[in-house]
Amino acid sequence: MTEILRTTAFADAAPLATSTKTGTEIGMVFDIAGSSGMVVLDAVALEDLGQHADPVVASAGSVGSQIKMRVGSTWLVANVRALKLLDGHADRIAAQIDFLGEADEEKLTGKIYNFRRGVTRYPTPGCLAYPVSSADMTQIYAADDRARIEIGTVYPTRDVRAALYVDALLGRHFALLGSTGTGKSTATALILHRICEMAPHGHVVMIDPHGEYASAFRENGAIYDVSNLQMPYWLMNFDEHCEVFVTSSGSEKQIDADILAKCLLMARAKGRLGQEISKLTVDAPVPYLLSDLTNLVQLEMGKMDRAGDTAPYLRLKTKIEEIKADPRYGFMFSGMLVADTMAAFLQRVFRLPGDGKPISIIDVSGVPSEITSVVVAVLSRMVFDFAIWSRGEPKRPILLVCEEAHRYIPNGDKIDSSVGRILSRIAKEGRKYGVSLGLVTQRPSDLAEGVLSQCGTIIAMRLNNDRDQAFVRAAMPEGARGFLDSIPALRNRECIVCGEGVPVPVRVSFDSLEDSRRPASDDPVFSELWCESGGEEEMITRTLKKWRAQAR
Repeated sequence: MTEILRTTAFADAAPLATSTKTGTEIGMVFDIAGSSGMVVLDAVALEDLGQHADPVVASAGSVGSQIKMRVGSTWLVANVRALKLLDGHADRIAAQIDFLGEADEEKLTGKIYNFRRGVTRYPTPGCLAYPVSSADMTQIYAADDRARIEIGTVYPTRDVRAALYVDALLGRHFALLGSTGTGKSTATALILHRICEMAPHGHVVMIDPHGEYASAFRENGAIYDVSNLQMPYWLMNFDEHCEVFVTSSGSEKQIDADILAKCLLMARAKGRLGQEISKLTVDAPVPYLLSDLTNLVQLEMGKMDRAGDTAPYLRLKTKIEEIKADPRYGFMFSGMLVADTMAAFLQRVFRLPGDGKPISIIDVSGVPSEITSVVVAVLSRMVFDFAIWSRGEPKRPILLVCEEAHRYIPNGDKIDSSVGRILSRIAKEGRKYGVSLGLVTQRPSDLAEGVLSQCGTIIAMRLNNDRDQAFVRAAMPEGARGFLDSIPALRNRECIVCGEGVPVPVRVSFDSLEDSRRPASDDPVFSELWCESGGEEEMITRTLKKWRAQAR
């Protein structure tokens, strides 16, 4: 293609830009290939437009901007992906473009309306190209009558609103990606606030690993941490029990797991609820006493003939007693959590009903690191299992938002943790059961392969790592590639949105959030804080007290 552009005929072509009733012609279509093509732009015309009062027109021809071409009675809109100066021609610029969609034209004004994604008729070489105006952008990004939330303005306009279609956003999962410091947490809070405002009787569960979202949702959400979560240990299934109680590896791990399965089933069967179930399984969320479990392990150990055969039983018994006695695990393994509180737990955490507070913030920052993944696994699985077993009942879709998602669904040959397995299953199957998944991460390349591709909408903020950029680019649709190239150059609180949740790929400047609705994730201002002094002794005393008590 480059060789064609260097031909004498093209070099000697007349100026590309002229003024017509349609607007200023800034270029000409030179090559068409499927969903993309090449337009030759007039550098002089672009320079003249640079002073235009309309910021959209002024940015015409730059990377990430839009241009339009008349094809019959319709306008075809395309995004500029890349630019290259033609060798030996300072006034000719070759622009690679990706087609976004087409729109109709008002006969009297020449403005576009009724924009729709996709192309039914391609332009031919020689077709003239024109800049897109703010009025055109309003039509291109105008949301239809579907339920939507507004999250910001379309770049580079000042007042064209950017909206997300809620049903498409949640129905096919979404991912919010961005390097640390780009405003990712604030953007997440903004989107969730907008969803809660639109759906005050919704059901949102947010896994917060750093304890930063509680301050943002105190007014319209329910906040749970180790002090009030009260998640009964018997809600764990067998795999989750193994992650907590089985400490061995290799062949010994399977032996320990077999013993635990036998004793756990007997412990569940001893309870009143267990006796009422004819076909009780080891995974059934039936209350049991930890003391019954240890007694059954002890009883089974007494049946061994040789002392060497008792080692697996001793390992299990010791671990169970250790966790039971550790106050850090009290939120889950307290002796007060034996009663059948499953219904009350689901009502609280899933907001059924929500009482005007449709979101639950689950702060797991105070959970011991050894079982954090198990706690997240239990919560995630409860969401999924509830959706499965409530089929036939009135539908209550649930949105599960997982911050730092790469921690729980790491990339690798095989996902061997219960949390990774359940989140992967939700990504693949959750849509069928009314479970929506929102993944938030600063390292998309560390996510399990295929999980990001299950997200129908991708909201990408600035990513500084080349590997992360490549990973996101592979998951994006072809038509958004031009926008993706600008990801490393995005400013804070800007993003590229593409997929099912938007009419066409769009660059968005997020709205500002009031201080009271923002997460506690601001960067420390070293230049100011290091000029302050006083009260250090009291601060250290208070810190040590909380540190030693392992409680905030």
